[in-house]
Amino acid sequence: MMFSRRTLLIGAAATAATVTALPVFADAPLLRIGDQKGGAQPLMEAARVLSALPYRLEWSQFAGAPMLMEALNAGAIDAGSIGDAPFASGIASAIPMKAVSVTKSDGAVTALVVPSNSAVRTIADLKGRSIATLKGQTGHFLVLAALQKAGLKPEDVRFVFLSPSDAKAAMAAGSVDGWATWGPYIALAKVQDGAREIVNGRDLMSGQSYLVASDDAIANRRAPLSDFLRRLRIAREWGLQNPEAQARVWAQQTGFSYPVGKVVVDTAQTRTVAIEDPIIAAQQRVADFFHTAHVLPKPQTVAGFFDRSFNTAVFAT
Repeated sequence: MMFSRRTLLIGAAATAATVTALPVFADAPLLRIGDQKGGAQPLMEAARVLSALPYRLEWSQFAGAPMLMEALNAGAIDAGSIGDAPFASGIASAIPMKAVSVTKSDGAVTALVVPSNSAVRTIADLKGRSIATLKGQTGHFLVLAALQKAGLKPEDVRFVFLSPSDAKAAMAAGSVDGWATWGPYIALAKVQDGAREIVNGRDLMSGQSYLVASDDAIANRRAPLSDFLRRLRIAREWGLQNPEAQARVWAQQTGFSYPVGKVVVDTAQTRTVAIEDPIIAAQQRVADFFHTAHVLPKPQTVAGFFDRSFNTAVFAT
C-alpha cells in the first residue's frame, strides 16, 4: 500500500462515497471524520451523542480502509476508524498519523466465507482455490494466519484483490471460490446470499481497531478531536447496552436489512480500551506477521504511531 501524494489526492476525491456535515456556527472549528459503512456515524447518531457540538463535524464515507487511508494521507480528512491490518499497512506507507483511540471487538467480525453450495469445508480445502479480499487488510491477514495454522503457505491459494462490492459480485458469479472480509459485508453474505463461514478471526486476530488522526489534526484540532473521541466512547457503551436499537438505526443508516444489522451488532461487541503497552505489543505482532508473510516490504516499529495522551480525554465523564 505505497502511494504517491498525487495518486492519494485523486483517490480520495474518487472514493469518498458521501460527505455529510452537521450544521453549527460557520466560524466554529471543523473536524472531518472518515468512516466506513456501518461504522461510527450510525452508532453515534443512534446514541444521540452528536447534539450541541462546539465545532463543525463533517463525515466522509468510504468503501474500505485503503480509501480512507488515502484520504487521510492527502489531508482530505482529519481522522477515521480502521482495523489493525490496514493500520500496519498505513505505517509501512509512512502516513503521518497516530492512533488516538482503540477499540477491542470479537475477532469474529472478520471471516472467510464461501458459497452455500461450495465443496470447501475447511481451510485445507482452499488449496489451489481463489480468494477475494483487499490487499493488506483484515481479510488478507485472516487468510494468511489461517493458512499458516493449517500448515499451508500463502502461495497455496490465489488471492484476488477486489473492493467489497466487486468481491461480492465475483463470488456470486463463481469467479472466486471464497471471500475474506469484515463486519457488514460478512453479515450481508450470510443473511442475503446464504454464504457459509469457513474461519473467522476469533483466535487468529487481535480484534483491535483504531481511530487514527493525522499529525496535523493532533497538533491543530486537538480540542474537537478530544471531544469527538469522548462522544464516540459513550456511543459505544450505549451500543453495548442497547443492541436492538443500535441494529435498527444501523440498518436505516446503511440501507441493509435489520437481520444484517443484528448479526453485525451481536458479533462485534465493540468496547473502547486505553492505549497501553499490551495494545501496542499486539499491533507489533500484526506488523511482524505481515512482514514475515511478505505483505510489507520491511520490518516496522509501531510504537511511535500511538498517542497515549488522548487516553484521559477518551474516558472523561
